[in-house]
Amino acid sequence: MADNPDDSLSDAVAEAAGAPALDGRADTFSWQGADMVFEEFGSRTPVFVLVHGIGMGRVVFAELIDDLKKIGRVIAIDQPGYGDSPEPPRTPTMERTADMLAALLRDRGVSGVAAIGHSMGTQVVAELAVRHPKLVSELVMIAPTVDESARRIMIQIGRLLRDLWGESPKVVLLGGYEYLRAGPHLIRKMRAMMVHSPERSYPRITQKTLILRGEHDCVVPEPWAQEAARLIPDATYDTLPDTSHQSMMRNAAPTTLRVLKFLGR
Repeated sequence: MADNPDDSLSDAVAEAAGAPALDGRADTFSWQGADMVFEEFGSRTPVFVLVHGIGMGRVVFAELIDDLKKIGRVIAIDQPGYGDSPEPPRTPTMERTADMLAALLRDRGVSGVAAIGHSMGTQVVAELAVRHPKLVSELVMIAPTVDESARRIMIQIGRLLRDLWGESPKVVLLGGYEYLRAGPHLIRKMRAMMVHSPERSYPRITQKTLILRGEHDCVVPEPWAQEAARLIPDATYDTLPDTSHQSMMRNAAPTTLRVLKFLGR
C-alpha cells in the first residue's frame, strides 16, 4: 500500500494520546468496488481478527494489538469509509462488510480465527461467524450493539455523549480524531448499523463466544449484553470493572487477560 498522506498526523495523534504506534504490514484489499485497509502483525497461530466500531479505525486497538501480537498473528482492519480506508460508493451493510472480511481472510489463506469485534464491530463479526462459520473458531464481542429499544440515531448519540463524559483525555483525543476521519457520511453509516438486527443472528452462532461489557458502559445496557449472551448457544458473559464503552482503548490489559483466559492461553 502506498504511504497515506495522513499517516504522519495519525501517528502524531496516537503519540499525543499515549497509544502505541502501529508497526505492522499494511495493505489494501479490494472487493466488489470497495477498498479495505488492513494491517498484519506477527506470523504464528492463533490468528486474531480485530473489527472496530462506528466512527473508529484499527488504531483504537493499538494496545490490544501490542498484547496479542506477542502470542499470534493479528489482522486489524479499517472498515470501508473508516480510518485509512476510502469512502465506498455506498455504505455497506453489516452483512456485506462481513462478506468482504471473509473474502479478505480467504485471500490471506487463514481460517479458524478468533474474531474480536468492538461495538458495531460485534455486529460484523457475528455475521462473519454465521455466514462463514468455517473461518471463525472463537468469537469475542466487546460492548455489543445495538439493543432493539435504541435503534434511533439520536438515542445512540445521546448514549455516546454520556459515555464520553468524564472519559480519559486519551480516549477523547484518539476517538475524536477517528470520528473526524469517518467523514461527512457518518449518519448514513449509523443507519446501516441501526437497521441490522443482531438478535436474529445470535441464535445461529455455533462458535464459542465471549461477551465483555464495561461496568459503566452507557452505550450498551447490561440487560442487553446479558440477553446477547443468553441468545448465543455457547456464550460466556463477563464484566470489565470500572470502565466504559471504550474499555480496550483506555486500558487493554483487562480485555487481554479475559480473551487469553477464554482461549485457554
